[in-house]
Amino acid sequence: MRRFKWSNKMLVAMALVFGMLLAASLSIGLPFADQSQQALAEGQAPQMEWDKTFGGADNEWGWRVQQTADGGYIIAGTTRSYGAGIADVWLIKTDAVGDELWNKTFGGLDFDRGYWVQQTSDGGYLIAGRTSSYGAGSYDVWLIKTDASGDEQWNKTFGGSESDYGYCVQQTSDGGYLIAGTTYSYGAGSEDVWLIKADASGDEQWNKTFGGSGYDGGYCVQQTSDSGYITAGYTRSYGAGDRDVWLIKTDSDGNEQWNKTFGGSGDDYGYSAQQTSDGGYIIAGYTESYGAGGDDAWLIKTDAGGDELWNKTFGGSGGDYSYSVQQTSDGGYTIAGETRSYGAGDYDGWLIKTDASGDELWNKTFGDSDYDGGYGVQQTTDGGYAIAGCTDSYGAGGENVWLIKVAGEKQPLPAAPPTGGFPVWAWVIIGIGAAAVIGIIIWRGRRWARI
Repeated sequence: MRRFKWSNKMLVAMALVFGMLLAASLSIGLPFADQSQQALAEGQAPQMEWDKTFGGADNEWGWRVQQTADGGYIIAGTTRSYGAGIADVWLIKTDAVGDELWNKTFGGLDFDRGYWVQQTSDGGYLIAGRTSSYGAGSYDVWLIKTDASGDEQWNKTFGGSESDYGYCVQQTSDGGYLIAGTTYSYGAGSEDVWLIKADASGDEQWNKTFGGSGYDGGYCVQQTSDSGYITAGYTRSYGAGDRDVWLIKTDSDGNEQWNKTFGGSGDDYGYSAQQTSDGGYIIAGYTESYGAGGDDAWLIKTDAGGDELWNKTFGGSGGDYSYSVQQTSDGGYTIAGETRSYGAGDYDGWLIKTDASGDELWNKTFGDSDYDGGYGVQQTTDGGYAIAGCTDSYGAGGENVWLIKVAGEKQPLPAAPPTGGFPVWAWVIIGIGAAAVIGIIIWRGRRWARI
């Protein structure tokens, strides 16, 4: 058999390949290689990126925020500093860093409030609230539609001779709208949950009331995957205690399919509900019946039939409340509210992040010596969080609308220090140089072997 012989060219080529592999492996392992993000330490809350206040000499409140298609934010609230009357609905549009682009007020000479905003499929905005300037009764549900610049296209009132409130609105899959609120004018008892379905022009298609002889109210609504609706609120007509959290599921025509109550002997409220990725539901509110303090933030998870899977309380010895919940991209939940147990002041804005089982991962407070609260939260496209609320600690007047942006759990890696580590291109040169040296040694070694 003929013996295989290694040529000089083959040995040099192998040395070059070895050098390149060495360079690649070193560069990948560098502490300052091109890795854009790192995870926060366990239990560590992300940092606030920025915050903005909006307001004048009087009081303002921000109830809901949504990130818009252009990367900015839209806020719905109430102003007493601007507008035509004692209090007006206030719509504020900002850019991606919270700087105001425009604001609009809506209202008459009396009290008008905006509680919810959603960007619609045509790029405009939809606001739900209540008005005592217009309509039939003391207060009427008020639905306002604007274009992309915030200019009113139409508005509609719904109500009877008593007080009726609209707290939440969602655009539905047919292009219409569904409003959730509370009515004193209609229903079985003193106060009932009220769902109103409108077409794309805001004209009523149907309405449904839910309740018994006591006081019952609805705060939020969402269209579910089966085209029905889920609404959350409270009931004094049913359940175990003074007031219980109330979850109601309807079909697409607003007919009740089931309802569930949650609570103990005290007052328990549900302010926000959402269908989760497993087909069940998540509810945020507060409880006087359970937890560590007088009132505690309360998170309840149910299955698709509304039966409780687990519940968690958050709080200390003071009053602690949650007003908004959203399932996050990692399957967990983020909750916005206010706390008197923790933080710097009277009440502080409060953001809580949990895992998919409701166990707290971290929490963060916002505020100073006066009253500060968080009412709405949304996870943003960069993985962070936007919170709408109000602050008496900062801003121009009494209470101001407050917009807070918090970074996500993944943080940018620090830049490489001037003297620390080598850039990737340096390691490539070192690797090629090493290969060349190895090749020369091999080549000379074979020459010496022939002498």
